[in-house]
Amino acid sequence: MRSALRTPAVVLAVAAAAGLVLIMALRFGGAVDDTVLPGIPTPGPVTLWLLPVVRMLADLLGVLTAGLTVTAAFLLPGDGRSVAAHGWLLLRRVTWLALSWGLACVALIVLTVSDVLGMPVTRLSGQAVLSFAISISQGQALLLQAGLAVTVAVLSRGGVSRGLAAVTTGLAMVALLPPAFTGHAAGAGDHQIAVTSLALHVLAASLWIGGLAGLLLVRRHRRFADTAGRYSRLALACFVATGVSGVANAAVRLGGAGALEGSRYGVLVLLKVFALVVVGLIGVAHRRRTLPALRAGAPWAFLRLAAGELVVLGAAAGLAVALSRSPTPVPEETVAPDPLVELLGFDQPGPPSAVRMLTGPLPDMFFLTVCAAGIAAYLVGVWRLRRAGHGWPVTRTVSWVSGMLLLAAITGLGVARYAYVLFSVHMVQHMVLSMAVPILLVGGAPVTLALRALRRPADPQVRGAREWLLLILHSRPARVLSHPLVALGIYVVSLYGLYLSDLLGTLMRYHLGHLAMLVHFVLAGYLLFWVLIGVDPGRRRVHPAMLTVVHFLAMVAHAFFGFVLLQSTTVIAADWYTAVHPPWASSLLADQHLGASLAWAFGEIPAVVIMLVLVRQWIRSDEREQARLDRAADRADLSGEPDDLARYNAFLAAAAAREQAGGNFPASGADQ
Repeated sequence: MRSALRTPAVVLAVAAAAGLVLIMALRFGGAVDDTVLPGIPTPGPVTLWLLPVVRMLADLLGVLTAGLTVTAAFLLPGDGRSVAAHGWLLLRRVTWLALSWGLACVALIVLTVSDVLGMPVTRLSGQAVLSFAISISQGQALLLQAGLAVTVAVLSRGGVSRGLAAVTTGLAMVALLPPAFTGHAAGAGDHQIAVTSLALHVLAASLWIGGLAGLLLVRRHRRFADTAGRYSRLALACFVATGVSGVANAAVRLGGAGALEGSRYGVLVLLKVFALVVVGLIGVAHRRRTLPALRAGAPWAFLRLAAGELVVLGAAAGLAVALSRSPTPVPEETVAPDPLVELLGFDQPGPPSAVRMLTGPLPDMFFLTVCAAGIAAYLVGVWRLRRAGHGWPVTRTVSWVSGMLLLAAITGLGVARYAYVLFSVHMVQHMVLSMAVPILLVGGAPVTLALRALRRPADPQVRGAREWLLLILHSRPARVLSHPLVALGIYVVSLYGLYLSDLLGTLMRYHLGHLAMLVHFVLAGYLLFWVLIGVDPGRRRVHPAMLTVVHFLAMVAHAFFGFVLLQSTTVIAADWYTAVHPPWASSLLADQHLGASLAWAFGEIPAVVIMLVLVRQWIRSDEREQARLDRAADRADLSGEPDDLARYNAFLAAAAAREQAGGNFPASGADQ
């Protein structure tokens, strides 16, 4: 009976469950209607049924690609700098999975064109398909996904380095995301929540399902019990992320709790929630029963339970695809009549006030997740240190938590709404994200805390979070980026490049572009202030005098930027701000000049604080150097031998004597 449970049988069971649930859910949700109405173009039954099937196939191939690369790079023990034999075999399978994924994405482009035009596949022209793939956002997303999948396939054959496997994993996870930025989520109102929550949902579910599939493929590994334990921790995090992001996304699409029972879409959501609960209970059984059994040398209990978990997850995947094709209770067309709401994802705010800036939140799931996870992880690290009997400065904890709360506030409160429509408020948001938030986060010394709190794996061939962090800190890119002039260049070039080109308007128009811009503000500022005043390891050892000069150059560049904007008569991102300009606001140019004034004034206080810190570090550096010289002199007195300072003074005295006697300058020790 034990030998009957093989990988092909599990694969067939998962495929059957996913396919059966998909067909039933498509019928129930109204996503497939074979009725032909006179005068209404129809793509035909082939496209109607094949499109969701290929969509599910592409999703499963993507999930397996990401899961197998994660298993090879992070879950399995390695062989020095290389992946082990089982990891190498997984990467070889990734090659064919990724290539098949790319082909499925190309097939989806053709089928989507057929569905949109209401024309059978056999009647489509190559020009129509090419135009859709290049010009329409949904086609662009699928084409990008296909290209990324092929790149993953190439990288999986590029070598056996664990670093390359980690890069391949990151690219595979990125390749999962493009379709999340089109469809229901992108077309719904409140897309700040809808789009980001869907992206998080896709990533968490993919790592969960794909990691389990990868785990089953390496179940004969001699250290499988430890590998399963590492996956269990990953699965728990993915379970929480999947549940929270799924609830947030469903809330936007349903429009209210009443739609759960009052619509077929709501029923499908409830079924998906039920599947999530069942899988969560299986996970509890894994932790309580099967992981101890694995360590006791009984792998079959885990295999049976994991196979059942995969079947349920396959059914949930079928429900997810059906939901993406089914009409929602809050239709996408609700935002279409108002172009402004379609651009922003929310109604235009009224005249600004302190109350409106601090209320009327516009939460973004990405920043909420980052801030919640950042605070929780930091506090857990502090708790671990204190439990082990080690202290941690309260000021650092306050600094980090304050930085995270400020990040959440500036990106999620009412000020975020006004940052979309007023250049002046956007500039305030920029200054806070690039100066105030990074300074507070750097003051928290998160890298130092992580290196002290993270546990080392019991197996030296396993790279845990601490080992990967050390590799990153000592890598060549980290050394290049931590050079003061490089950090200064990134900060200044991004500042001028964003506002003195057409880039700002383009980024503001797309949710992903806007999100990337805000993240860049934080990262560029963090890099600069980490180099200037950070205490974490990994930074170059630079004398505070040099850092003071770098900071002075940053102050000059910042002040000159404000001066340029104040003198400018050209409206920055005119297309965007003209489209969203509120009727109660001042002229675009006047608002731009106000933003320039705020940017100039805002930079003064942080600049002075950083300068005082650098001067203090300079003084302390000189004090430490003087103390070192004093200790060397004391040692020389005790030993009776001259120290370096005494020898140098003697050298100068001899040189002066020779000079007075008209002789030649004495040769140095290196020349003699």
